[in-house]
Amino acid sequence: MTISGALHNALTGLNANTRAAHLVSNNVANAMTEGYGARSLELSSRNLGGAPSGVAVEGVRRNVDEILVGERRLSDAAIGHSSTRSGFLAGLEKALGTPDQPGSLSGRLAQFEAALTEAAVRPDSEAALNASLNAAKNVVSHIKATSDHIQAARLSADSAIAQEVGQLNQGLEDVQNLNVKIQAAMARGADPSGLMDQRQQAIDALSSIVPIKQVPRDGGRVALISAGGAILLDGKPAKLEFSTVNLIVPEMTQAGGALSGLTINGQSVDTSSNRSAISGGSLAAHFEVRDELAVTAQEQLDGFARNLVERFQDPALDATRAPGAPGLFTDAGLAFDPVDEVALSTRLTVNAAVDPSQGGVIWRLRDGLGAAVPGNVGNSQLLNDKIEVLNTPITAASGGFSSTARSTAGLAADLLNIVASGREQMDTRLSFDTAQNDSLRQMELSHGVDTDAEMQKLMMIEQAFAANAQVITTADEMMQLILGL
Repeated sequence: MTISGALHNALTGLNANTRAAHLVSNNVANAMTEGYGARSLELSSRNLGGAPSGVAVEGVRRNVDEILVGERRLSDAAIGHSSTRSGFLAGLEKALGTPDQPGSLSGRLAQFEAALTEAAVRPDSEAALNASLNAAKNVVSHIKATSDHIQAARLSADSAIAQEVGQLNQGLEDVQNLNVKIQAAMARGADPSGLMDQRQQAIDALSSIVPIKQVPRDGGRVALISAGGAILLDGKPAKLEFSTVNLIVPEMTQAGGALSGLTINGQSVDTSSNRSAISGGSLAAHFEVRDELAVTAQEQLDGFARNLVERFQDPALDATRAPGAPGLFTDAGLAFDPVDEVALSTRLTVNAAVDPSQGGVIWRLRDGLGAAVPGNVGNSQLLNDKIEVLNTPITAASGGFSSTARSTAGLAADLLNIVASGREQMDTRLSFDTAQNDSLRQMELSHGVDTDAEMQKLMMIEQAFAANAQVITTADEMMQLILGL
């Protein structure tokens, strides 16, 4: 080997050592960076005219387990889905309240029964009758507040859908822009690893909204397809469209056209099916809350309100009422009609005939809603009958309750149990999804930057650098010696 050949080999080695040291330092600096793929240098032996001619830097490899990243992204979507559903059910359970809470639905009913019992003991006491009226109003207020909570949750879900659709559209645009930059960098021989890190972070930011599968394309580009089969990005980003509203009431549904559905590139997407193109992420869960979970909860609450109204609307309870007249609990002041059950809980009121604030008189609680004049102040029969009506087992006519007859308190307990059971199931699912996600993230980190290995690699680079430098020094000394002859 000639002196110039040895010098050339050493210089190529120094260049490779410099690039390798830069990659190692970059790896160590980004050991905790989300979405960072550890870099490694790809080297090959150079030959010139059949003779060895140093080392060639072929490029930089970004080491990422794409299969593991894909599994973790699907896990992100599962958490987004279960946490959204669990949050709604937990809020509804809190709105209903547990039986040990005085302000709960069960607690309000217990207070109403206790007030009626006290009034039956002292039917001549106006204070006891007023306490019964206030307790009845509290039951109505709680049912209305729960209905308001349900509709507020639907409106919040509607707003969240609009926000996430906007985030998806912007995110897909960002990924496409990075695709173009990566392709251009690879075409001119530049290292696109940094751009790939940014692209992975951009896709990760979308993964909890919709479960995303990444498919490689030519030139370092990727396509994005939802787990349900919707093409979100392939050459150009899909356009998702959704229209939000400012108010939601129980009568408003997507099926009825009052609420917006989702379109992808102008094509309607079924958001109600488990096989929906967007199923599995937080976006699908928000649709489920708005169009399924909350609607079902409203139907159950309306069914409970109907059961309460019909108990006190029974003609056998109060002989003073005219045929078809409303009972103690009314549908906006009128008698309840079964064909108009939707949103009954929002229209529920106490009969104005017993409410002094609405022009009624309190003694009608004792003497009958249709009584023209006060009766015997010592007669507690009607008050006792109302207590019995509360406790009589009756099968709910609607709301999806079991066919077993229940008292009013029992039906309230059933309503809470349905919600609590659903919440517990979703909490269990969320715990599983979270544990799985944590495991996948740990596995992903274990495939990331190994700082111990990187430091060992740096020591080897240092030794190689010193060896190449020594070759250059020796070659210089030889050339100086020759020149000095």
